[in-house]
Amino acid sequence: MVQERTVPSLLSAIVTITKEEGMVLYEDMILGRFFEDKCAEMYYRGKMFGFVHLYNGQEAISSGVIKAMRPGEDYVCSTYRDHVHALSAGVPARNVMAELFGKATGCSKGRGGSMHLFSAEHRLLGGFAFIGEGIPVATGAAFQSKYRREVLGDETADQVTAAFFGDGTTNNGQFFECLNMAALWKLPILFVVENNKWAIGMAHERSTSQPEIYKKASVFGLPGVEVDGMDIMAVHTVAQEAVARARAGEGPTLIECLTYRFRGHSLADPDELRSKEEKELWFARDPIKKFSAYLIEQNLATHDELKAIEKKIQAEVEQAVEYALESPEPNPAELYRYIFAED
Repeated sequence: MVQERTVPSLLSAIVTITKEEGMVLYEDMILGRFFEDKCAEMYYRGKMFGFVHLYNGQEAISSGVIKAMRPGEDYVCSTYRDHVHALSAGVPARNVMAELFGKATGCSKGRGGSMHLFSAEHRLLGGFAFIGEGIPVATGAAFQSKYRREVLGDETADQVTAAFFGDGTTNNGQFFECLNMAALWKLPILFVVENNKWAIGMAHERSTSQPEIYKKASVFGLPGVEVDGMDIMAVHTVAQEAVARARAGEGPTLIECLTYRFRGHSLADPDELRSKEEKELWFARDPIKKFSAYLIEQNLATHDELKAIEKKIQAEVEQAVEYALESPEPNPAELYRYIFAED
């Protein structure tokens, strides 16, 4: 078992949310968890093919960051573990599920599958199969916002971009190049590291000369923040501050979220490399259980209200599966459609 880092604590007494905000965050996390559980079931039943990488355990990051942004206006760029980012960005569960089934009604018209979700309407810039590919795309999106505002005089161009990626990606060139460019040009972007300790089967501490990723921000003269990625209140608070900085023209922020994936790297991974002790340590810090306890303790929700949300989301996920099953396959005659921009 690799030695655990000390997780930064959030002083909850100085952070408050309303009941409405709490319900939004909880519902989004439950949607992510239930959706991924259903994906595992469908995969093992032979309804999905290829690699499917699930997000269980990391829900506080997607919900905490994306719900601090403006839906349908700000940009989100993901990785191959992209289902829950898409859901948090507002892509309907049925269109995500249909995409995973390879159906024409999927958000990528059945052409992308699990690792290539996209929605122009929801400003989801894509999932990317190779690590680091999304960071330059997100940097470009942040650049166009700044260019439109400062050069073209478009006062409405104050969009912020969030780029999500894992700990393994931070050893790649795109990470350093884009942090440098974003810092130089003060681009409105959040670089969000989902440090779940393992890059496929390689422990993070064994693959990098500086395991504390947030410290790498100092080289580029931009803020680096370390946050408990299992605490949605902590993530949401840090994200709100970073979004405000970016929108005010103060440039990028590197946010390292310390988290853990509850399943193997993909559904094809037997997950034999991580120790039982390590898994149990992190399972006990489930972000959903942690947040539900917080909502009840703060009198922001009752057990019955949270159960009602869970029942509602379970029905939504079941309906998504039915929609995907009933949707048509892509038309072979349209094999070459959507390659170019004429559509």
